[in-house]
Amino acid sequence: MYYFYLFLVSILSTCHAASIVSRSQSRPLLPRSSSLGPATDLTISNKMIAPDGFMRSTSLAGGTFPGPLIRAQKGDRFAINVVNKLRDQDMFLSTSVHWHGLFQNGTNYVDGASFVTQCPISQNHSFLHRFDVGNQAGTFWYHSHYISQSCDGLRGPLVIYDPQDPYRHLYDVDDDSTVITLADWYHVPAPVLSHMIGVNANSTLINGLGRYTGGPRSELAVINVEYGKRYRLRVVGMSCNPNFLFSIDGHKFTVIEADGILTEPLLVDSLQIFAGQRYSVILNATEPIDNYWLRALPNTANSTFIGGLNSAILRYKGAPDTDPTTNQIKSVIPLLEQNLHALINPGAPGIPEYGKADINLRIVANNSGGVYYMNGVRYRPPTVPVLLQILSGAQQATDLMPNGDVIVLESNKVVELTMVTAGFGGPHPIHLHGHAVDVVQSAGPNATFNYKNPVRRDVASAGIQGQQVVLRWVTDNSGPWFLHCHIDWHLDAGFAVVMAEDPAGARQHLGKIPDSWENLCPIYNSLSPSQLGGANALEKAANITSLLLPD
Repeated sequence: MYYFYLFLVSILSTCHAASIVSRSQSRPLLPRSSSLGPATDLTISNKMIAPDGFMRSTSLAGGTFPGPLIRAQKGDRFAINVVNKLRDQDMFLSTSVHWHGLFQNGTNYVDGASFVTQCPISQNHSFLHRFDVGNQAGTFWYHSHYISQSCDGLRGPLVIYDPQDPYRHLYDVDDDSTVITLADWYHVPAPVLSHMIGVNANSTLINGLGRYTGGPRSELAVINVEYGKRYRLRVVGMSCNPNFLFSIDGHKFTVIEADGILTEPLLVDSLQIFAGQRYSVILNATEPIDNYWLRALPNTANSTFIGGLNSAILRYKGAPDTDPTTNQIKSVIPLLEQNLHALINPGAPGIPEYGKADINLRIVANNSGGVYYMNGVRYRPPTVPVLLQILSGAQQATDLMPNGDVIVLESNKVVELTMVTAGFGGPHPIHLHGHAVDVVQSAGPNATFNYKNPVRRDVASAGIQGQQVVLRWVTDNSGPWFLHCHIDWHLDAGFAVVMAEDPAGARQHLGKIPDSWENLCPIYNSLSPSQLGGANALEKAANITSLLLPD
């Protein structure tokens, strides 16, 4: 952080007046835009905003941070046209959008993972994402999957509501106002930070608002509740790096969903939420009418709540319009992942013994000099997307780029993956596209195996050095699926691998692929370096720190 402040001091004087936001404002600094339906345009553009009081250029969906909530009903068909209107040469000018947690069964080509399932969407172009969600319902999100662009702001929530939700009787309110996004925020653009080792955020934003150390007392997000009502809070961890310890002073809550999968109800008073994870919790508003601190403490050194840092406000109807004065009480029933159990069809697939799956994989994640290696190989995005390679006839791991970073899996097999954290930099949230996985062993000390009723989700922590997580899933979704650490800086530094699932059956499984997908690569490949953006990013990074990633 010391290097960040050296850099920022030189520009702070020019934007200081614009960055200071009066606490007397009657409206939020960045009001969330109206929610969007499943058929919509999603325009990606640059905008100057100051969500924590520091003004900077950003790359946003729909012109806000977080991006607009995309709402749908279970069974809806999506048709989201991503329109690239990026202009800022200091930022990445191409883009992609990944619909995190949606399986894309039969539509792998709209998964949005750059260089895995598509080429990026170039400046002044668009791409229509058409897909069904089947029986999926719950809390999801969308974000850029192009280099580290999401850290410049391209992140937003997505909720699929289920009219037949079996837990509907437990809550009274579940709407736009009960979606809570937790995000880290950076004052230096992502193209610069992508060259640096050991990047830390400047602030935490809750529903797009926050404060930073030494900054103004800018607006904080307010979650309004009414005494006696029950609320389904949908908490979305859209971090680029830290995990957050989420709690609300004076309140307990009941977890009913993890990553779009319903769980058996579990009462907790705090939960740790990793990058990419989501939880639905039921909050009973039965405490005295007042203001209460809602806290999201990042696992960053010296994090604090002093002055409203890492905080928002839970405000009961009738409480004064002031900051809370409540105190945090030590958590006595924190969420432990192994205590979560899938509500519907519990049980991991295959023989309920370790190492007895059809395909048993072991991946050791290590790092050196800021670079991450999976079984000794650093992931580097291929020049030709893996899906395009498969459709062109390459179907063996030895034929697929990037060399050593593609694992071919047979169709309709039970896979058991053991992910071992050998190096520093954890805990690492591991995300598999195209599937939910049964977490048969959660990372942590004294972790036991559970094949009977483990939690099922799409992001699971692999823990810190010396720990492991064990995941199971079935290869019933043909296509290449990204498996990676959801800390964007780690992914950008090589922490990823591609699971090429049933490549021989991909063409039949995917059916007719639109011509617009085919056109993405020729357009992107014709771009000059200046048309990619991120001007002089390496030079700017070198002016901040000598801790730079190797090429």
